[in-house]
Amino acid sequence: MIKKKFTAIGNSWGIIIPKAILEGLSISPVKDKVSIKIENNVIKIEKINDK
Repeated sequence: MIKKKFTAIGNSWGIIIPKAILEGLSISPVKDKVSIKIENNVIKIEKINDK
């Protein structure tokens, strides 16, 4: 498990996702889109397959 703190980004807040996690999920932050949703008090981020 990786523990992270939120980071201020302008008027918003973000979490930096380590490169190793993105690579493990085959997500390219330049090319891919993700969906973000809340289910049972959990934030879920899923890669969108536009095929």
